[in-house]
Amino acid sequence: MTTRSRPATLAAASAVLLLLAGCTAGSVADDVDAAPAPAAAYPLTVDNCGFELTLDSPPERVVTIKSSTTELLLALGLGERIVGASALDGPLPDGAEVEVLSDSVPGQEAVLALEPDLVYAGWESNFSVEGAGERDRLAQFGIASYVAPPACKGEGYMPRPLTFETVFDSITEAGRIFDAQAAATELVAEQQAALAALRPVDGAPTALWYSSGRDTPYVGAGIGAPQMIMDAAGLSNIFSSLDDTWSSVSWETVVAHNPDVIVLVDSAWNTADSKIEVLEGHPATASLEAVREGRYVVLPFAATEAGIRNVEAAASAIEQLRGLGW
Repeated sequence: MTTRSRPATLAAASAVLLLLAGCTAGSVADDVDAAPAPAAAYPLTVDNCGFELTLDSPPERVVTIKSSTTELLLALGLGERIVGASALDGPLPDGAEVEVLSDSVPGQEAVLALEPDLVYAGWESNFSVEGAGERDRLAQFGIASYVAPPACKGEGYMPRPLTFETVFDSITEAGRIFDAQAAATELVAEQQAALAALRPVDGAPTALWYSSGRDTPYVGAGIGAPQMIMDAAGLSNIFSSLDDTWSSVSWETVVAHNPDVIVLVDSAWNTADSKIEVLEGHPATASLEAVREGRYVVLPFAATEAGIRNVEAAASAIEQLRGLGW
């Protein structure tokens, strides 16, 4: 089973960002070309979410879990190293084809059958007895494990708050791990240029980030990717004071904040349209001006978790907000 994915070449993978950054990205990329990144030295030891990972050589057979990890490898031109992608959060952009191992987090047996030398996960929770296997257990089979650093949860490892620099640093570290430093350096430069080119909306309109939930909404809180993206777009998160990445709240609290706009996270299992139905059908939220006037910003799920599509998500939010009159 295959799915269309982000192009395997770096230039194609970053096309949206280059359009956003214009000439600025080109000038930065030229500077990068003039000063190529040094080659990685192996064995390479990395402290990953408090788990020590040592690699004797660049991983050549990789199982990815989540869109964020799959898209990063593709953007670095490493699509041929992916022996199985799993738990994708939505359709990947057109480009190279990737073998889909599972629609959800794969089990350990499925992972072992592919004989990978690394499992690259989007969340720490992907490594469990019920999931891809515990990290120590995988190591006994000679399989390294790596979690996207922005998703680390342990004290001293969890970003508080998540920033674009954290995301860019994770790209750089992936470049070291996979011996793709030049591609990682170029990708970071393009992302930095695209981020600098953003022009947030004026007035700091207040916003609810509605991720999921019907009876109890699950919302973007103050230290994760939702807050980072909203900040970049010029939005004021009504739940920025919550010291978490995402959090459960009550609809009554949402109504009390009366947001100017509502950001809807769109996924196959919980579409933006289904969220609108909830908002319009709930007696408390149906009276909100943002709901009555349809002031919605829709972002794809895969672009709303820490990764290479976060700048793109902020740019899309800005464009949609302009269309709403900001």
